[in-house]
Amino acid sequence: MKNFSVAWDPLLPTEILGLIAAVCVVVFALGLIAPRIGRVAPALGWRLTTAGALIAALANPSVIVEDREPLSDIAIVVVDDSLSQGIGARSEDTQRALEEVEAKLAGREDLELRVIRVGRSDDPASIDASNEPQSGTRLFAALENAMAEVPRDRFAGAMFITDGQVHDTPDIPDDFALDGPLHVLLSGRREAGDRRLSVVQSPGYGIVGQSVRLTLRIDEPASVRTRQAQVTIRRDGETAGRTILAPVGSDHTIELIVDRGGSSVYDITVAEGPAELTLANNRAIVIVNGIRDRLRVLLVSGQPHPGERTWRNLLKADPSVDLVHFTILRPPEKQDGTPVRELSLIAFPYRELFEIKLNEFDLIIFDRYRRMGVLPSIYLKNIADYVLAGGALLDAAAPSQSPITSLYRTDLARVLPAEPTGDVISEPFYVSVTDTGRRHPVTATLPGLQPPDSDELPQWGRWFRQIDAVPHSGITVMEGTEERPLLILDRVGEGRVAQLLSDHIWLWARDFEGGGPHDELLRRLAHWLMKEPELEENQLTAVARANRLEITRRNLEPVTEPVEVTFPSGRTEQVVLEEAGQGRAVGVLVIDEAGLYQLTDGQRSTITGVGALNSVELSDVTATDAILRPLVTATGGSISWLVDNPVPDIRHIARGRDMASIDISANTQWIAFQANSAFKVSGIRALPLLPALLLLFLTAAALLLSWRREGR
Repeated sequence: MKNFSVAWDPLLPTEILGLIAAVCVVVFALGLIAPRIGRVAPALGWRLTTAGALIAALANPSVIVEDREPLSDIAIVVVDDSLSQGIGARSEDTQRALEEVEAKLAGREDLELRVIRVGRSDDPASIDASNEPQSGTRLFAALENAMAEVPRDRFAGAMFITDGQVHDTPDIPDDFALDGPLHVLLSGRREAGDRRLSVVQSPGYGIVGQSVRLTLRIDEPASVRTRQAQVTIRRDGETAGRTILAPVGSDHTIELIVDRGGSSVYDITVAEGPAELTLANNRAIVIVNGIRDRLRVLLVSGQPHPGERTWRNLLKADPSVDLVHFTILRPPEKQDGTPVRELSLIAFPYRELFEIKLNEFDLIIFDRYRRMGVLPSIYLKNIADYVLAGGALLDAAAPSQSPITSLYRTDLARVLPAEPTGDVISEPFYVSVTDTGRRHPVTATLPGLQPPDSDELPQWGRWFRQIDAVPHSGITVMEGTEERPLLILDRVGEGRVAQLLSDHIWLWARDFEGGGPHDELLRRLAHWLMKEPELEENQLTAVARANRLEITRRNLEPVTEPVEVTFPSGRTEQVVLEEAGQGRAVGVLVIDEAGLYQLTDGQRSTITGVGALNSVELSDVTATDAILRPLVTATGGSISWLVDNPVPDIRHIARGRDMASIDISANTQWIAFQANSAFKVSGIRALPLLPALLLLFLTAAALLLSWRREGR
């Protein structure tokens, strides 16, 4: 295809050429009005023709010939492959509609079709392990990205094949700038009902020992008149959960008790309703991080000694610890006749500490305490009950203990793991970690711990005193002289107990013979007693990183059973873990879904979330035309329900005309993309409009004719 146009390329500046033309006009005007023998000069016309030819020659006109190649217009089809499209036959209807659109436009050279698929949120490439809420189905973002690669003069329009649940629509239709029609083909059934559970407000964290409020909402179609629905709340994969009745159609607030530090995953489900499109949105996941506000520790020292300051310095150095410390300076057997009114000592607050405020403490430590008549038996019984109910107790044995004065001869025998024999070994020894202790998180990675097969001397300084005891329960993680138990850990009821059978840990604090990891050991010991999740010795955890699920199992004994992983879709896979040392076995699983994963090894279970746990795409899965209709109307497009009629005919018509006609009753259905008549210039040629020889001939002829006319 060729196109012709005239271009001017003056040989003189335009101003000079204009001045010459003006002078010629003035001269010839005077010639017209000046009387000469009573009439106009006879050759004035030929002179005007000669001047015009000369000026035209100086203007240098040329003909521009363009070789043009027509370009096809481009229509963009955005296909919704989000989670809500997997409900019922929507996915099949969407694929069938896309194939029909491609078939209707196949073989056309004037209209090019570009298909963009908005992938599922469980695509492994889109998994986000940060658990941030997803932004839902973003068709307009995909359209904008595709339009960035399309020349503006070739854009013919856009088409969405979706269920109508689009979450990035412009807020104001007037601000929606689309130079072409937007057509929508809707999948799904009209007015289909669905029950859904949504989290209105959830706490990100809570203080341990306190409750947090969670607000839920259950919605159903207006045609379903259910007043209440059964809601089940499970924590961290537990099989049995708490069941409540919640109202339908209004917000409902429940309280969750935060009873431990670290994250707790709450799995909340609502029972199936009378009308359901999917059960995927009958479930919500809430993660609450337990934070200890202030750790309240009660330290009772039986008598002053060098190690007492070690305990005090360690606990006071932590700003999050509220320490209550009592040292018994004057036991009942110490009678020297001094009147009580002359003693500047504080009477021991038995009832306040061990009856009224006992349950307010997170940890109780007995440091070199022995039976001496200070604490009545009823209060020791309260401590035992406190431990069984979930409390924590640490007993650092005193060298003056005998089988008679030992706390083991009180109600604390119900919770203490070892019974002192009364023997005190006073000889130097190196502290060693048992095979079990090398797998326990309290002692497995202590600084300076030598490998089990090492022949080198320990890097820790020696101790010089150990209390002999016979363990009846618990696990021994550290040994002293002659492989006697030195540190014993035990779980009793809901609580935990630790027994340290020496009072010489202060030698490490004083850097004797290089010292040792006293602060790290005591810190881990206190945190294990208070049930910090990172120090659990029997634990199954999983962490998502990109598209990989990293599984870690801690166990005091090697376990060979695989871990069964249940994907959000319900399929399962077996993962064999490999021993990684220090009581850990690890494995990696490639994941391709976002949602909640359940893991179990037959003894332990856990759950972990990958990507967005409460997907925006599943918050409402009913097919609708209400969201897109304002934008479709603003662009002159159309909306067609695939369930009512097949894909309309597709036309390609000029700008400014109607772009759709959907009339089911008249059986006239067509949609159109606009024709832009875009082209590409493949070549340009410039041809002189007046060839030089022709212009010279015309000028000479005009001068000759004017001379002859005037010569008559």
